[in-house]
Amino acid sequence: MSDVQTKVIEIIAERLSKDSSGITEASNVVADLGADSLDIAEIMMDLEDAFGIKLEDDQAEGPKTVGDIITFIESKVAEKNG
Repeated sequence: MSDVQTKVIEIIAERLSKDSSGITEASNVVADLGADSLDIAEIMMDLEDAFGIKLEDDQAEGPKTVGDIITFIESKVAEKNG
């Protein structure tokens, strides 16, 4: 498990009061984990803080699964460092 993957799952689990062991890359943040729009906004802010990146509001709507979010964050981190 990559550092990004571990941190993303940790942030989502903490924000949604879920056990991180039950969160996989295939987990849908809304359908499987029960996040609402406020939860998603807060998760995105937590991810911005954790990784030192800026996520655009329209992009925050895009990723649906935990795997999508991980891929998205990895690309943003690579842009920032690249």
